[in-house]
Amino acid sequence: MLKFISKSVLVLAIVVASSCEDRLSEINMNPNGIDPASANPNLVMPEVMNNAARSYLELGYGDIAGVVQHIQHDGWFGGINHYDWGPQDWSGWYNMLRNNEFMYKRSVELNFKFHQGVALTMRSFIFGAITDLWGDAPYTAAVKGDISNEFLTPAFDSQEVIYKGIIADLKAASALFATKDATGYTAGYDIFYAGNPTSWQKFANTLLLRYYMRVSDKMPAEAKAGIEAIYASGIYIKTPSEDATMSYIGATAGNSWPGAIAFDQEQTNFRRKKPAQTLVSALLSNNDPRLRVWISPVHVRWVADETLTTDVERFIRKDGVLQPVSFLTDQVLLPEVKRGVKYTRHYNPKLYKGVIDTNEFVGVPPGLIQPDTHNNNPTPGQVVQNQHVSQLAEIYRGSNGGLLRARLASSAETSFILAEAAQKGWAVGTAVSHYNAGVKNSLETWGVGAQYDAYIARPGVAYNNTLERIMEQKWIASWTAATEAWFDYRRTGFPAFKAGQASAEPVLPVRFNYGDNEVNFNRTNADAAINKLETTKHSGLRGKNSQWSKPWIVQGTNKPW
Repeated sequence: MLKFISKSVLVLAIVVASSCEDRLSEINMNPNGIDPASANPNLVMPEVMNNAARSYLELGYGDIAGVVQHIQHDGWFGGINHYDWGPQDWSGWYNMLRNNEFMYKRSVELNFKFHQGVALTMRSFIFGAITDLWGDAPYTAAVKGDISNEFLTPAFDSQEVIYKGIIADLKAASALFATKDATGYTAGYDIFYAGNPTSWQKFANTLLLRYYMRVSDKMPAEAKAGIEAIYASGIYIKTPSEDATMSYIGATAGNSWPGAIAFDQEQTNFRRKKPAQTLVSALLSNNDPRLRVWISPVHVRWVADETLTTDVERFIRKDGVLQPVSFLTDQVLLPEVKRGVKYTRHYNPKLYKGVIDTNEFVGVPPGLIQPDTHNNNPTPGQVVQNQHVSQLAEIYRGSNGGLLRARLASSAETSFILAEAAQKGWAVGTAVSHYNAGVKNSLETWGVGAQYDAYIARPGVAYNNTLERIMEQKWIASWTAATEAWFDYRRTGFPAFKAGQASAEPVLPVRFNYGDNEVNFNRTNADAAINKLETTKHSGLRGKNSQWSKPWIVQGTNKPW
């Protein structure tokens, strides 16, 4: 797709290198490619969109899902369960920006307003991810290596500058989409909205709502005015059909849902990913209809049996009848369970000295020392699944499908933002109406909208005039898009997560560490950014460039801890 703008030899994968690539164009131009001066921006658009969507999903279904306790791993778990992170490289995000900048400049040359709007929206989304994750970052001097050598080691801008730039770009994008001018668009290249300017304007305005709320503690007047203006316009994502999403093709590992078993012979990527007990408990406590969409029942359920003369039965039972085995593999269990066979294992709670979870759905508590042994697993390790802990639902074994989508912005998120704004007293309608809409939109997204009336009436779900209730439902609704839940927690302190016993620090982290390449090869500028971080008692021996050092966005807020 992007051969026509491949210009560089293999160089260090950092911003410096990304900036340098354009300087090497005369030497390394692909003779079989298309001249960038005559290239069609349609050809670049899906690559930028695909890479941004995949990267966002992989964060929200990966390490960050571990931070906000949607997910835990029972193998290779140090990063996702314990926040044991090293330096994090951002070159992939800046590579997207380099391609996106090409699309924008070429669209300006051709006066393609739709493509300009798409490029500005994606620029905002990508820079938003960078500053949300790391803090200060190259912004005004980024991806300009073709202009001057001074940009080969770009200065870092403050988060304040970046967020203001994001907001300005999104406003400009919204104005471009408002013209309805899709001149130059070729069908098939917009993988989000099929070339619909109105849908893109709603997406851009929804991102504005996101970033206005993000800076609401630091720039309250601007946030209030901005959110009120967008609400008054009525142009933002309101229903699940308008969500900004990307589906998966499912033909190769590279275009399939992460962990698809069709491209993982051992199925280890799927098997080690378990629901966190924090999420399972929240879903169980209110009989949440999304539970069975996202999570499978345990394959072998524990049964308390005081008639046993031993603390734990050695063997499992099939429909109540003892079998001569203590465990079965997925390959044996799954077909049986689908046929309605019930597998159990008995224990005597009066004799057993530990704690056993007898629920139909069991998650892994956050930050365990040995998560693979949880709930008295007879087969700890990586070879056989834990039969006494839930796996994710069967859909997540798949390569693609209706629910397997990368979600960049949603109607549920929009509604919860407006609910929070209303609770602040801003002129956006009532908090309860937006809160209820957020819950309903999430249920409809996951195919259980018919159960909304019963669900919203439950005491633990019904709006109770607290920010905590809004943020809890927003956290649940951010399933597979957990980055927003992390940034919301960082800003509000809700939900009130507790770090696990083996976590690297007793509180949740608030940022990614700057990568080694940036620190080593753009040291002066990186050091200046690091020195602006607020060291906390949890930064420890890691120094200022720690996942527990606070960036500008939460400095002085006493949040989240």
